Amino acid sequence: MNDKSSATVRTAVTVDRTVGLVLGALGVLAFSMSLPATRVAVQQLDPWFVAFGRAVGAALLAWAYLRSTGASRPTAGQWRRLAVVALGVVVGFPLFTSLALTTQTSAHGAVVITVLPATTAVFAVLRAGERPPPLFWVASGGGLLAVLTFLGVSGAVRGALSPPDLFLLAAVVLCGLGYAEGGALARELGGARTICWALLLSLPVTVPVAVVAAVAAPPRADAVAWSAFGYLTAVSMFLGFFAWYAGLARGGVAQVGQIQLAQPVLTLAWSALLLGEAVTTASVAAALVVLACVVLTQRTRAGSPAPVARKV
Repeated sequence: MNDKSSATVRTAVTVDRTVGLVLGALGVLAFSMSLPATRVAVQQLDPWFVAFGRAVGAALLAWAYLRSTGASRPTAGQWRRLAVVALGVVVGFPLFTSLALTTQTSAHGAVVITVLPATTAVFAVLRAGERPPPLFWVASGGGLLAVLTFLGVSGAVRGALSPPDLFLLAAVVLCGLGYAEGGALARELGGARTICWALLLSLPVTVPVAVVAAVAAPPRADAVAWSAFGYLTAVSMFLGFFAWYAGLARGGVAQVGQIQLAQPVLTLAWSALLLGEAVTTASVAAALVVLACVVLTQRTRAGSPAPVARKV
């Protein structure tokens, strides 16, 4: 009886981790276009408007979703944790990446963003109570090294640390915090409701800033820039988090977070597909190494397994 019960528990954990991996991969796929889309948008639109305007648009979508699903309000403790999520992914990351990409390329941004999985894993220990084993950190570091080496060889790394780099580093730290807190909270609220409530909680900040930015620099752009803004609003700030937070909750923040190692390579792949840039042998080799490291992180067992999340 006990053996069967234990086997059932192990099977449930395996299924949840697999589902978490798939959902996390969908989230990374959605986010892989964020830097290129931001770079396109801020060339014609004010970066403050891009950062806060997309949050306001996503909040309207969130309100419609919560109303249609009849979601119950979070508790007082959950509201406090949602404030951390909002600081990281609704305000911090969009603002600092928008400021950085007004003068820096998305390829350069991908270099700095490479450290995001490691930052997420650190906050998973601090905020989500997870304890990844040593092999996890080795695999994570190997993937990080592979991506940095690839980007360095490809010429994406150049020059000294600049103000845009500092903006990007601030974005990484705040985003890692928002990812870890949101992934842990999604075990209680579900991935969709976590980002939706965080977006609504941010409205007292995002609406005034977006309005001031629009008045100071009236938004005028062509269809391409508005399309990029629309992608940032509907996918990067809204739908992508449905899958991402649900994946972190099911598979563990630290482990699923390592799928982000593939994001810089995906970002460059989008550049090749949409901008006609050549895909080199080095990029294929780097992608394979990163994939191997991601697989290895998923095969390690966390010291403190994440609670099973059932909400979406």
